[in-house]
Amino acid sequence: MQELTHFIGGKHVAGTSGRFTEGWQPMTGEQISRVPLASKAEVRAAVENARAAQPAWAATNPQRRARVLMKFLQLLERDNDKLAEVLAREHGKTILDAKGDIQRGVEVVEFACGIPHLMKGEFTDGAGPNIDVYSLRQPLGVVAGITPFNFPAMIPMWKFAPAIACGNAFVLKPSERDPSVPLMLAELFLEAGLPPGILNVVNGDKEAVDALLDDPDIQAIGFVGSTAIAEYVYARGCATGKRVQCFGGAKNHLVVMPDADMDQTVDALIGAGYGSAGERCMAVSVAVPVGQKTADELMRRLIPRVESLKIGPSTDSSADYGPLVTAQALERVRGYVDLGVKEGATLAVDGRGFKMQGYEKGYYLGGCLFDNVTPDMRIYKEEIFGPVLSVVRANTYEDALKLCNDHEYGNGVAIFTRDGDAARDFAARVQVGMIGVNVPIPVPIAYYTFGGWKRSAFGDLNQHGPDSIRFYTRTKTVTARWPSGVKDGASFVIPTME
Repeated sequence: MQELTHFIGGKHVAGTSGRFTEGWQPMTGEQISRVPLASKAEVRAAVENARAAQPAWAATNPQRRARVLMKFLQLLERDNDKLAEVLAREHGKTILDAKGDIQRGVEVVEFACGIPHLMKGEFTDGAGPNIDVYSLRQPLGVVAGITPFNFPAMIPMWKFAPAIACGNAFVLKPSERDPSVPLMLAELFLEAGLPPGILNVVNGDKEAVDALLDDPDIQAIGFVGSTAIAEYVYARGCATGKRVQCFGGAKNHLVVMPDADMDQTVDALIGAGYGSAGERCMAVSVAVPVGQKTADELMRRLIPRVESLKIGPSTDSSADYGPLVTAQALERVRGYVDLGVKEGATLAVDGRGFKMQGYEKGYYLGGCLFDNVTPDMRIYKEEIFGPVLSVVRANTYEDALKLCNDHEYGNGVAIFTRDGDAARDFAARVQVGMIGVNVPIPVPIAYYTFGGWKRSAFGDLNQHGPDSIRFYTRTKTVTARWPSGVKDGASFVIPTME
């Protein structure tokens, strides 16, 4: 069994709080590690290391910072297989899915390598009589990220890559369920030439989170997780004067129009609904067929596909998805399936009885498919975060649009149709942050921003893309005039460019 550490000041540091949590392998249900839970003093040590290292890093020119990121990319490619194996072992997703997790993080690192251009300000020559005006983008100082279990490589890189590129120092608090890959990323960044103290990793629970939120030297916090905790982090972080961006839960709909390519639609729903065992904030958890004929045909095609899903250990390259992350997650999702039956939904495919031969203690659940789900049911209202797809039948396009707009979450949504007018109208009118047109998981590419609406997000700026540079920098505007020998005398009116 492995004893994990923190990573502070460029070194692995054993936990000193005396508090630990267990790390479990989802494939087998066996304990594989002990994870230290940081005290307030240990969090403070990480912040002090970051604060001491940050000024010199901020003074390093952006091109040299970019070179460190480029070297980091090379090391990520070198160790890709090793990272994916560790990620799959701790999280439970398949090796192929783990590599996708890493790749989406890599793409944001690639974006951040453009920091010499992204940090450029503006300049106006002769804005007034002998006056020039220009703006500067400057780093905030020490910033922090609190990241979830479901993407232990991608989301930490989404957070720390642009922050560090901008000249900040970063303190990462990853999920205590699968922290090994974040620790490995910190090692690789140090090997790439990042100065010690610029990226620190502290493992912990609520005590560590609160310590980061209350620390006066932390200038900004980024969070991804459940909506309840996102709201808590946002409120407490803002109350202490920090810049905060928080991303919470989701209930992503896929609207199926009568003219949709049904083969393409079913493939999309199977992949987006059940991939990674449904443990994605962008997973499609609600299918909305428009019209009874569309709904009947969709169900006719979905049922055999869900029944034939291949569930297996993370090491099985032919598996469609692996186990859920913990025994508690498995019981939670099973509880939602029980609830759906009790609420009166039709359980067309029941995966609760699935057992993985040779892995009977693993956290496996077969694919579940509900039909005749209604908006008043909890299985529709709440995020299940498992391999469960609900079909909500809509009579008309307007009914389908209203379903998407009325839900409290607004992370992602998709429409499948051959009608360009319907797709354009949907994209314009739907009240959701990320929209897919014949694309089931509309995660934007790295140089656009990622973020939902309504109770899926708290804060004004999104993740990656241009918003990440805005979030991790402050704008300073300089108005300069050099004496020309002309004496204007004192002025008692507000300056203008007249």
